[in-house]
Amino acid sequence: MLEARGLTKYYSAIIGVRDVCFTLKPGTVIGLLGPNGSGKSTTVGMITGLLEPSGGWVKLDGHDIRDDLVAYKARLGYVPEEAQLYTWMSGDEYLTLCARLRGLSAATAARRIDTLLSIFGLQMDRDAPMSAYSKGMRQKVLLSAALLHDPSIVVLDEPCSGLDVATTLVVRSLIRRLAESGRMIVYSSHELKMVERVCNEVLILSDGRVAAHAPTAALREQLNAASLEDAFRTLVITTDVESVAAEIMTTITH
Repeated sequence: MLEARGLTKYYSAIIGVRDVCFTLKPGTVIGLLGPNGSGKSTTVGMITGLLEPSGGWVKLDGHDIRDDLVAYKARLGYVPEEAQLYTWMSGDEYLTLCARLRGLSAATAARRIDTLLSIFGLQMDRDAPMSAYSKGMRQKVLLSAALLHDPSIVVLDEPCSGLDVATTLVVRSLIRRLAESGRMIVYSSHELKMVERVCNEVLILSDGRVAAHAPTAALREQLNAASLEDAFRTLVITTDVESVAAEIMTTITH
C-alpha cells in the first residue's frame, strides 16, 4: 500500500503543494488532475522520490520511502511528462542501459526489449539514434523503460502525449491489466475522458490544494455532473469558456 499524508512543498515562500493525502491500494488507479500550476508535477515529484517534501511523507507498506529511496525506486516505474532521453543512443541501447541499471539479466533484458520494441512498432528503428525519433516514438521508449523491470508501482505523467490513437487505446487497456494484476498506479493527465475510463478514484488539485478526492463515480454524483469533465469544470475552472471562445472568434473575424 502506498500512502501520502500531509504532502507539502514550498519553493522559497511560494507554496507548490499543501497537505495532499491519499491511500493507494494494490489494484487501484488514482487519477491526478488539475489545471496548469495546480501542483500536479510537484506531487508526482514527491511520489517518485525526485523531490523532497517540505512537510508530510510518502510511505510504502508502512515505511517512509526516503528511508531507502534506492529500494523504493527499484519497485517504481515512471513515465515523466517530459522525455529526458539520451538521444544519441538508439532505442535498443537506451532500454539495454535501463535494464542493466534495474539489475535484469542479459537474457531477460534482451527478450523483454525485443518484445516491447516489436509491440510498439519500433523494431525497424531500434538501432537508429533517438534524436531521429518522433515524439510518439520517444514516448513508446519511455513506456517500455518504465515497465521493463515489472514494477509494482507505476506513475504515469501524461503517458499518452504524442501517441497515435491505436497506441493510446493499447495504453488504456494496459493500465487496466496492470491494475488487475495488483499494481498500484498513479495517472496524472489533462485527458479527462481517459482518466474517467481507467481510474477508480480521482484527486483534483487547484492552486496547490486538494479541491476534491473521491471515487470517480461518487464525485460525479456529489456534483450532479454528467461526466468527470463537468465535475472538473465545476470545481476548478472559473473562466467562462464559451465567452472566451466567442471573443476569440470576434477578434479574428473583424
